[in-house]
Amino acid sequence: MPIDIEIESFPNSKRPIDPQEREREELRAVADAIAKLLDSAFVLPGTSIRIGLDPLLGLIPGIGDVISNLIGSSLLFLATRLGVPRIVIFRMALNIFINMSLGIIPGIGDLFSVWFKSNIRNSHLLRRYGQPHPPGSTMADWVYVVGLIIGMLAILLGVIMTLLWIIAKLWQMFL
Repeated sequence: MPIDIEIESFPNSKRPIDPQEREREELRAVADAIAKLLDSAFVLPGTSIRIGLDPLLGLIPGIGDVISNLIGSSLLFLATRLGVPRIVIFRMALNIFINMSLGIIPGIGDLFSVWFKSNIRNSHLLRRYGQPHPPGSTMADWVYVVGLIIGMLAILLGVIMTLLWIIAKLWQMFL
């Protein structure tokens, strides 16, 4: 006597869901949710312009851009779990770095974040290049991603320290 088993499938799909593919789709959905929250969660009233928490957090002097970019960096970890090639992870890190570098400029950086939407870009890259059956993540993959994040933060710290030094020198010249 055959046993009737109900097999789940993706909406609008005739193929059964593989448990690993379900987990991968959940990771992609998390990436999309993070990207939407940071880049396009709200519509500015009276316009069609969408903004997220990224430019809003950027209004907090000093720490706002760091917080939003650290949250956005979580997409790099998701990309590693999904087997995205390292060169694409580097491109994703570059998007975060560009957003972070220009984000430290008061006002202009926040407007840039509204336009550039680095997290949405990274979510699209993650979906496009996530491998269907990725090899297991190696320690080298994780070291690469952590190294990219530490490197970006070190460069950002260097830029901030340089700007503070320039401001201090200008302050001394005019006093």
